[in-house]
Amino acid sequence: MSLPIACHTEQFGTLGQIEAIHLADIAQQGYKSIINNRPDGEGGPSQPSSAAIQAEAEKLGLNYAYLPVIPGAITHAQVQEMARLLKTLPGPILAFCRSGARSTNLYQLALQVS
Repeated sequence: MSLPIACHTEQFGTLGQIEAIHLADIAQQGYKSIINNRPDGEGGPSQPSSAAIQAEAEKLGLNYAYLPVIPGAITHAQVQEMARLLKTLPGPILAFCRSGARSTNLYQLALQVS
């Protein structure tokens, strides 16, 4: 099954919530870095933890960043940090949250800082 990644550019895509088992497919598609924009526990106990996803990402040689953002409450500091991550993490980069919308919004705001 192919993941429904929204490719914004050749170097950046977004996706809804992932699980550790999805990371091998993500790496196979050529992504080098993952940014998690979903706060731990937001989706209840069934949501995979950032630590679990990070551990699997690192096993696969992927870079990982945890930048949790509350829906509708993106801060200037979070936008600046996203801009920094976009400049410093190896690409292509995949960012995810619950649906992908928050990551997309954060990306668009970070482009204005760049």
